[in-house]
Amino acid sequence: EVQVVESGGGLVQAGGSLRLSCAASGFTFDDYAVGWFRQAPGKEQEGVSCFNSSDGSTYYADSVKGRFTISSDNAKNTVYLQMNSLKPEDTAVYYCAAALDYYCSGPYVTWGQGTQVTVSS
Repeated sequence: EVQVVESGGGLVQAGGSLRLSCAASGFTFDDYAVGWFRQAPGKEQEGVSCFNSSDGSTYYADSVKGRFTISSDNAKNTVYLQMNSLKPEDTAVYYCAAALDYYCSGPYVTWGQGTQVTVSS
C-alpha cells in the first residue's frame, strides 16, 4: 500500500521549534516531489514547502521562508520539515503529500492524515 505518515506535531511556544517527519511506504521519495501543506481553521489550504527529487531544489512559501527547512533522508525514506522561530500564525494541521512525479507543481496524489501544530503566544 502506498502511503505517507506524518509525525512530530505538538504544542510549542512562540519562538520555539518543531521538526515534522513524513515517512513513506510502498514507494521511494527518490522518484517523486514531496510537499508540505497546512490548513488552519477557517482558512484555505496553503502550500508551505516542497522538495523536488529530480534536482534537489526546494520551494518555500514567503510566510515561512528563512524559518522552515525541508530536507530528505533517502536511507530512511523520510522527508523532514524543520520549523524554527515559530509564530502563532503557524498554527495549523500540517500535511505531507507526494506528487505524481518529480515536480513541485504536482498534482499531489498521496496524502497523509495530518499532524497538528499549535504555537502559543
